[in-house]
Amino acid sequence: MKPLTAFRSRTLVLPDSNIDTDRIIPARFLTTTVREGLGCHAFNDWRYRADGSVNPEFVLNRPDAHGCQILVAGRNFGCGSSREHAPWALLDAGFRAVISSEIADIFRSNALQNGLLALVVLEAEHTWLLKHPGIELAIDVAGQFIELPDGGRILFELDAFTRNGLLQGMDRLDFILSQRSAIEVYEQAHP
Repeated sequence: MKPLTAFRSRTLVLPDSNIDTDRIIPARFLTTTVREGLGCHAFNDWRYRADGSVNPEFVLNRPDAHGCQILVAGRNFGCGSSREHAPWALLDAGFRAVISSEIADIFRSNALQNGLLALVVLEAEHTWLLKHPGIELAIDVAGQFIELPDGGRILFELDAFTRNGLLQGMDRLDFILSQRSAIEVYEQAHP
């Protein structure tokens, strides 16, 4: 996982509510344990028509979506099953953050553990972001704020362990491995 400290990007707005993990990455693509390569299947059933051709009407297929790293999603994003492939697909599709007024707990946990910011903001802030697609935002993980084009800020919360992990580019396994010598000392003292 790469450190995630701060970045700037335009937003892509997907206003639908209750986008579940099967919409994010359909179950038929869960045949891999490799994170790379899933981005082309993110929102697959919306991005492609039944014949496999690209759906030009879907927001992710529009030319102005290119390069957007911030997804502003509708309420209750990531609900449904607890597949870790969902944040993998979003990361592989180029997203670094998802913002909503409500994000499913398991999806949010999986996302944050994999380096995808899943940020919950107040309803009024969320509504404003939904109404202003394509704006440029700056996200500061250390400061825990989103900077708006006018310089205003939206605050977000991350627990200290998650924030530190994102800033250092360490997931839980990386953290445990970094404590290996202390673990070995403990195990020797407690056979």
